[in-house]
Amino acid sequence: MGADLFAAAADRRLARRAPLADRLRPRSLDEVVGQAHLLGPGRPLRALVEAGRLSSLVLWGPPGTGKTTIARLVAGATEADLVQLSAVSASVKDVREVIAASEDRLGAYGRPTILFLDEVHRFNRSQQDALLPAVESGVLVLIGATTENPYFSVNAALLSRSTLFRLEPLTPPEVVTVLRRGLATVGAVADDAALEALAVSSGGDVRHALGALEVAAALAASRGVDLPIGVDDARDALGTRTLRYGVDDHYDVASAFIKSVRGSDVDAALYWLAHLLAAGEDPRFIARRLVIAASEDIGMADPMSLLVAEAAARAVEFVGLPEARLNLAQATVHLATAPKSNRVLLALDAATAHVRDVAVSGVPAHLRGTGYPGAAALGHGTGYRYPHDDPTGWVPQAYRPAEVADAVYYRPSDAGREAELADRWRRAGAGGPNPGGASS
Repeated sequence: MGADLFAAAADRRLARRAPLADRLRPRSLDEVVGQAHLLGPGRPLRALVEAGRLSSLVLWGPPGTGKTTIARLVAGATEADLVQLSAVSASVKDVREVIAASEDRLGAYGRPTILFLDEVHRFNRSQQDALLPAVESGVLVLIGATTENPYFSVNAALLSRSTLFRLEPLTPPEVVTVLRRGLATVGAVADDAALEALAVSSGGDVRHALGALEVAAALAASRGVDLPIGVDDARDALGTRTLRYGVDDHYDVASAFIKSVRGSDVDAALYWLAHLLAAGEDPRFIARRLVIAASEDIGMADPMSLLVAEAAARAVEFVGLPEARLNLAQATVHLATAPKSNRVLLALDAATAHVRDVAVSGVPAHLRGTGYPGAAALGHGTGYRYPHDDPTGWVPQAYRPAEVADAVYYRPSDAGREAELADRWRRAGAGGPNPGGASS
């Protein structure tokens, strides 16, 4: 009896000392702020819970978006027993013990088990495989939480047996709603501007915002009694924000960077470049992406773009960071402001399709190599016309197998230097390369 009293007293003291984010955890799905696309009336996750048809699922989202809270609430809305493990510290032995206990519980009492596995992406392949039989047979329901893209970090077999729900960062107004609850809990008041500063700087991470609110409240209290939390308190409490950058961010931010270059939005391209550099991305990876974009998205509309991108890549190797960031920025500005054309890409794709799909008779005899004994006897090189023998530097001649001789692959666009090239070919007419760009 005495031990129970001491334990209860200890729990109360721990609850009072717990971080504000833990003290404010919602007690029902209706109290959850944000994630309306999953938890609103008639939305998928709520519908599964209310219908009592919960199956294994994976909650994917940035830190502080409610993954743990939602997992606990989902488990609490069922008659299942909840077991929690963290993939950071759990082992295969722990998983097997949970599975064995779940089998006993189901057999003896008919009660299912929900295993909440936080940071599921930290489990290696063999650890994840240990869960498969129990998940597939229904011995336990798995709720996995991850901040990393599960398509990269969770076994395909385990992911196929689970429903994937993506949680989004909370909007600033949603974070402000939670912060006002926090003010009531700590018995403080705050200026609207201070709350907005905390909400905007949190990046949708409620846990980070509430932690900063506790610090801001302490700073305000140190200045005097009943003084509200001001903007300066909020800024001091926020300190230096750590940039979140996981595996999926690597691909997503790089994609946004190149798409901004392709879309000729120079400011957006510079923003994403700064994001990549601030996150510690390998500058050689950035340089490679720029070299690819120079040919894929610009091509002959501005042939200099490839040289600029290649020069930036060399500068990364020769100069290194931090100075090479300027070379990357210069290349980014050049490529983003250059005229755009993907005609080189389209031309190569079209030619590749013909190489793959069209059966040809091989290299025409007059184009075949003649640099070995016996080539002349085979007729190799016979009939070949040397273009430099003509004053124009061009002679009408077949350069492809007859089966693909009429195909046009490269069609210059009207962008940048490519427009000049197209105009020159149009003026050449039958006396030079044909208007479509292929040799006659």
